[in-house]
Amino acid sequence: MDLRKYIRDVTDFKPGITFFDITPLLADPKAFAYAIDALAERYKDSGANKIVAAEARGFIFGAPLAYKMNIGFIPVRKPGKLPYKTTSVTYDLEYGTDTLCMHVDAVIPGDQVLIIDDLLATGGTTGGMIELVQQGGGAVVGIGFLIELGFLDGPSKLCGIPHQHILKL
Repeated sequence: MDLRKYIRDVTDFKPGITFFDITPLLADPKAFAYAIDALAERYKDSGANKIVAAEARGFIFGAPLAYKMNIGFIPVRKPGKLPYKTTSVTYDLEYGTDTLCMHVDAVIPGDQVLIIDDLLATGGTTGGMIELVQQGGGAVVGIGFLIELGFLDGPSKLCGIPHQHILKL
């Protein structure tokens, strides 16, 4: 299935920035199922026992994938959004910094973790999630994306961990 036709390009979302809108894909049950199934097929033999995904669009792919793979799901959120004690990481963005938080007991030593997100752009968010998993004593066994923006250097922030995408733009 050609998922590209379900991605809407919104030019000048911010001056000079094209936003790749996944909502048409989410609205089509066959396209959405295809995306989740494709990720599940790629990671079925990964040995993962948990999926880590960041709010908000990472949740859209991470939670159903965890269900399909029959493994745990760990939400990563902005500060102040999780109800229990958290660990956090602050990482660089193109213009500033951002912080991600995860419950302190979400990843434990020995966990084999997949990181899932909708899009790989500059890699900062994914790099932060890698750090959170490693702080908990887990190992990242793979990183998956619906979309990778090939014109950016996102893979450089992935610490050499193998990653896959369904669609490269």
